[in-house]
Amino acid sequence: MDESFNPWTVVNIVFHHLAAQGLHPTLGAADPGAPAADLLRALGIAPAIEGDRRAGEQVRRELGEIRQAMFGEADSL
Repeated sequence: MDESFNPWTVVNIVFHHLAAQGLHPTLGAADPGAPAADLLRALGIAPAIEGDRRAGEQVRRELGEIRQAMFGEADSL
């Protein structure tokens, strides 16, 4: 399975890194999501709006277990 990350995670990491270097970028002039996604692609990582697929799969598994325990329903996803 390919790794995927939310582009906003990269924006957050980059902003913290720049701030640690004494630089203070400002948000608002443009949407940084597209450049962050481009950066991920350049690093060989597939950007995904939903973030890391493994986290979503884990949530679906846990919700399925809760549905089964509470209502006796099998996971329909």
